[in-house]
Amino acid sequence: MAQPASPEVLQLKVVLADTSPPIWRRVLVPAGFTLARLHRVIQLAFGWEDSHLHRFCVHDEEFGPKEPEFDGGMRSERVALRALGLKARTRFSYEYDFGDGWEHAVTVEKVLVPETPLAVPVCLGGARACPPEDCGGPWGYQEMLAAVADPGHPEHEESKEWLGPEHWDAEAFHLDPVNRLLAQAFAPRKGRPARPSG
Repeated sequence: MAQPASPEVLQLKVVLADTSPPIWRRVLVPAGFTLARLHRVIQLAFGWEDSHLHRFCVHDEEFGPKEPEFDGGMRSERVALRALGLKARTRFSYEYDFGDGWEHAVTVEKVLVPETPLAVPVCLGGARACPPEDCGGPWGYQEMLAAVADPGHPEHEESKEWLGPEHWDAEAFHLDPVNRLLAQAFAPRKGRPARPSG
């Protein structure tokens, strides 16, 4: 028998470790979402490209994707957030790209029961742009930013080219585009009801 959808919603703050000032996002996610779906939420909220492996560590247990390269613990698509005993102030981690080692500290800020069920996740706020993929992790990214800020730096031009268009801004965060991406990714398909629990 299918388990009923959980009405609870988790308010999560996700902070990219070892970034200063910190890069972070605050999201609302249905407690019925699996860790695999939370992975997708984090990817879209930050602006990652989902081109590397990832894993969660919750209560000292590892959860990862259905990939031969992942030899960790349980599969993230089989575990719902509501099954993990998450409460306000619970902390766990999400790592993306094992080579660069992007660690995200996830804190449950609140457990809410809204009057209207939350069909799709929502980003409430955030700060600073997502680092570019494959830039060497937090330390490589900080070095890159320092090179871009200093025209006399030997890697100034190379770093500017790596970061892309002239309008790229490390301090920029745009909430509306993130929420449009989340709505598109998690909107119920035509003819099907919303799936808050999968």
